[in-house]
Formats: sequence, structure tokens, C-alpha cells
Amino acid sequence: MTALYQSDLSGLQLLNRGKVRDIYAVDDEHLLIVTSDRLSAFDVVFPQPVPGKGEVLTRVSRFWLERTAGLIPNQLSDIPLEEVVSDAAERHRLGDRAMVVKRLRPLPVEAIVRGYLIGSGWKDYQKSGQVCGLPLPAGLQLADRLPEPIFTPSTKAEVGQHDINVTFDHVVEQIGEQLAEQVKSTSLEIYRLAAEYALDRGIIIADTKFEFGLDQEGRLHLIDEVLTPDSSRFWPADQYRPGISPPSFDKQFVRDYVESIGWNKQPPAPKLPQEIIDRTAEKYREAEQRLTGG
Repeated sequence: MTALYQSDLSGLQLLNRGKVRDIYAVDDEHLLIVTSDRLSAFDVVFPQPVPGKGEVLTRVSRFWLERTAGLIPNQLSDIPLEEVVSDAAERHRLGDRAMVVKRLRPLPVEAIVRGYLIGSGWKDYQKSGQVCGLPLPAGLQLADRLPEPIFTPSTKAEVGQHDINVTFDHVVEQIGEQLAEQVKSTSLEIYRLAAEYALDRGIIIADTKFEFGLDQEGRLHLIDEVLTPDSSRFWPADQYRPGISPPSFDKQFVRDYVESIGWNKQPPAPKLPQEIIDRTAEKYREAEQRLTGG
């Protein structure tokens, strides 16, 4: 499988090259998002791509965007890629990694929903018995399922910085109460729908991150990647046990490897063994196959 570490498209203006995505201007109302095979961990981009990763993320995002379109409008455009990238060789190199989307105004908040106690939520709980100001029952273990999914927003960090968990009141201050309530209720509704669907296919969605934007009329839209192994914590249901951190369908092999060699998590990232790259690619493909059947 041919990997795409970086796209360089002729005839389109590159607006931004992020850790994983390259974003191009199409016109005043549309963008082209190319999800590369670049891999980042601990906010550092690694020098080697994970072949096929970008295609998996794009197909899985498109699957969920189409599946949730009845709940909320989203960024998907009906403009075919052929109209935007005219060169057949360039389209072939992109494969399924490209998506033509509407230009929307992103909200300055990461909409995170947690169904299980893990990651920064677990750290918050250990310190205070709360997550983002929400009290939780005493005595919960690592990776315990929460009584109900909770909305735990965070800031949208600048490049090279970490997101910071915030309270719902902080979101209200930023975007207003009505819009904040809509973001919260929509996030919880999408999570519940997706978690039930995924569990039937052997995947626990422990938590996930949504992003939203507004159109010119101020209507809320679902944007960015949706319910992918990069934006979510997917656990194999048959390996789930409270009290331990379950394996996940993402770059866990990479995280485990760089922890084992004592990398200080500062650039430059170390070179990865081929076996780690192959196993990571396999996990991404397995998540897609389970969720979409593709």
C-alpha cells in the first residue's frame, strides 16, 4: 500500500498543514481536507507515515457524518473530488483521503463526551472526585463505565500546546448559553447513538471528541473528523476489564514503544520499527472493518 506523508496539490492554495491534515481553499464556500498518513503522538509528528491511516480516518468520518445527518447538519459537500482536483494522477495519489467540505466558522471549544473513566478524566477524578466540575460517585476504578455519559469540554489549544479541561460554565461564557446547550445535547445524543451501534460490533467507545462550526445563518454543524480512532478511544469489548487500561484501536503501539525507549516526548520524534508501524496500521483497518464492514 502506498503511503501519503504530505500532499502537494497543483492549482489549489494550501491554507494549513496540521499534524495530520492538509487544508486547501476551493472557493469562498468550500475547502478540501486531505487526511495524510502522518502520525502524531504526544503532540509530535513522527517522520514515518502509517500506510492507509488517512484513508481509514476519512472513510470512517464520512460514515459517521452520513449516519448522523438526521441529527445535525454537517460539513459534507456534494461537490465531487473530480471538480476540485482535475489531475487524475493527483486524485489517484489522494485515494480516499480527501473530502470537499463547506467553509464553516469553527467554535472555540472541543466537545468531549466520556462514557468511561480514563485519561485526563481519571486524573481529575483522582484529585477531586470530579471531571470538569461534574461530581462523580465515590469509589470508581480506572476505566469504569460511568452511570451516564458526561459532557466534559476542553479548550481548543494552539499548535504545540495541550487542551485544558474546562467547565460547562466556561463554554457558556465563550459562546452563549443557548449555543452551549445545543452543543452539549447534540454531543451526548451522537455519542449515545454511536456507542450503542459500536458495542453491537464489539467496540466500546470510551470517549470521543466532536468539533462544531456555524454557517452564515448561525446554524450549528458537525465538522472535522468524527468518531475515528484518532478522535476517540475505541476498546475491544471482549478485552474490557475495569481497573486496567484496555488496549485500543489506535496508535497505542506507538505510545507504548516510545514510552519503553524513554523518549522525552519532545521533537524530534524517534524512528519507529516497521513492526510498530504495521501493527498500528492493522489496528486502524480493524476498527474500520468492525464499524463499517468495509
